[in-house]
Amino acid sequence: MFMEGNKSKKEKVSSVPKKQKVSKKQGKECNDKNCPIHGSLKLRGRIFTEKVVSAKSRRSAIIEINKLNYIQKYERYEKRKTRLQVHNPDCINAKKGDTVKVKECRPISKTKHFVIIEKVK
Repeated sequence: MFMEGNKSKKEKVSSVPKKQKVSKKQGKECNDKNCPIHGSLKLRGRIFTEKVVSAKSRRSAIIEINKLNYIQKYERYEKRKTRLQVHNPDCINAKKGDTVKVKECRPISKTKHFVIIEKVK
């Protein structure tokens, strides 16, 4: 039985980490439900700061992540690149050549698992 005066009962402490909030800057409003600022898209996981290499599609952009991979046999590095399709909300509207901050989210489509959260100057 639960008694109101029982002080030995411990309160539950949440083990879920706090959500990382995206700053809501003054600017262009958008009606995009997949916008992390104005919509209801929840963010999680990895964060990248990379350059946009293509922004031809509507609400989509492609970023390129360049990295060096060490080959132990030859004691040298090789260049590798990864191209990611990211969601480009109307309020951010990143163009080719812009440096943007990208964060992981739930799958938006077959190939889009990241969303642009801000332009970096």
